[in-house]
Amino acid sequence: MKMRNVKKLTAVTLAAAMAASLAGCGGDANSQSASGGKGAASTASGADADTASAVSESADTEDGYTVRKDENGNVYDLGGMEIVIRDWWTSDEETEPSNAYEEARAEYLDWIQETYNFTIRQAAISTWDSAPEDFVNYATTGGDENYIFVLRQGGELVSAMNSGLMYDLSTLDCLDFSKDKWKSGIHELMTKNDAVYGMRGIDPEPRAGIFFNKRLLEEAGVDPESIYELQENMEWTWDKFEELCKQVQADTDNDGVIDRYAMTNFSSTLYPAAVHSNGGQFIGRDDNGYYSDLESEETMEGLNWALDMIDKYEMKYPEDAEWDYTYTAFQNGEAVFSCAEAYCAGDWAQMEDDFGFVCFPMGPKSDDYANCYNDNVYVIPACYDAEKAWNLAFAYDLFTDPVPGYEDYAAWKSDYYNNFRDTESVDLTLARMMDNGMIDYTTMIPNLDLGEDLMWGISKESTPAQQAEKIRNTWASYLTEANK
Repeated sequence: MKMRNVKKLTAVTLAAAMAASLAGCGGDANSQSASGGKGAASTASGADADTASAVSESADTEDGYTVRKDENGNVYDLGGMEIVIRDWWTSDEETEPSNAYEEARAEYLDWIQETYNFTIRQAAISTWDSAPEDFVNYATTGGDENYIFVLRQGGELVSAMNSGLMYDLSTLDCLDFSKDKWKSGIHELMTKNDAVYGMRGIDPEPRAGIFFNKRLLEEAGVDPESIYELQENMEWTWDKFEELCKQVQADTDNDGVIDRYAMTNFSSTLYPAAVHSNGGQFIGRDDNGYYSDLESEETMEGLNWALDMIDKYEMKYPEDAEWDYTYTAFQNGEAVFSCAEAYCAGDWAQMEDDFGFVCFPMGPKSDDYANCYNDNVYVIPACYDAEKAWNLAFAYDLFTDPVPGYEDYAAWKSDYYNNFRDTESVDLTLARMMDNGMIDYTTMIPNLDLGEDLMWGISKESTPAQQAEKIRNTWASYLTEANK
């Protein structure tokens, strides 16, 4: 089934933003110093913001926590700042800690806020639709608030970055992007020349994999647990997946019509997953900038394999089916497998049949399973002065640091356990996907639309190679602009 946007996003007009003054929210965008601003402790001790050394972590501890001090031995003081991380999902309702980890994190957050004299919280001030425009409006007209904005990837994000609306985080010496908590690579995605315009200090999200219906597998003579074994033994490949598709697809009542299909998918999920699982990519980046990798051997092989699998094994949808019928079909037990993103487990929480989840199978050009990150980006408005930006980054770094004593605790698992039907989906599959991430550069190329440009036009009559030839010059022009 081809997935088309039910509603088109209204593009944010940035021409006025580029011409507008950036001084409205408390600082000059051009005032970023080489080392960024400092908390009140540095200022009080006479430290020069342009020459001060990076944040040091004193050997002193308090209640088991390491105390961060400036180069003169003073504890950083953020002056009572009230910091808000603006998103579109955080509930206003306060929840009590439900386990030892949550209690420890609550205590840690209380400690950092008291020790460094600030408050920090997340709040759903924007909506998913309004977040890009809300950021542009604030960064150009300003305010006295202390905001860290959460933005989704896409053309609007790139336009805002190219318009100079985001603070260069590379100038803030309180951020060390070599730490494991930055493993989603958002700071790399948001790097332009030597500047870094976005970050993400929390776990990345697991994305596309293969859901499977356990009842249907058993009826077809396949032990559902054997798929996890294949994954763990590094034997979960394209060939093995197709072997299972052949085995499970059947006309169970002998009326000449297939009634147990192997697959139901969105092509816009299946095609990229196939490409990435084979070591391919649509857009790459090197020292010279972005480049098209669409016609590489790995990428073309992934697209052709996915097209062949759709032709052989994807269920035929009713004439009057809704655009999202693929979800309904899997929930109703009409197909055994579905290539979908991990969050779909929550949508299928009430599904009658049990289901499992594994990584997308490996293609012949790959030696490991792939997970293509596409995570939200955290940014600081460029109109803040150096001291304010440094303080916000310092607070965010503390806010996202591992809780002392729980550095190896996988806090992210608890919500997923609630959505999935078995622990293997979380412990074996999602845990692997969290560490096997790759960056998708397509979202950083303005005007490029994988669906409209490529995936929705692929068919047996219009092969991936033919589609690639059609859009070659168009993509070249997009990349030329993106690399300026």
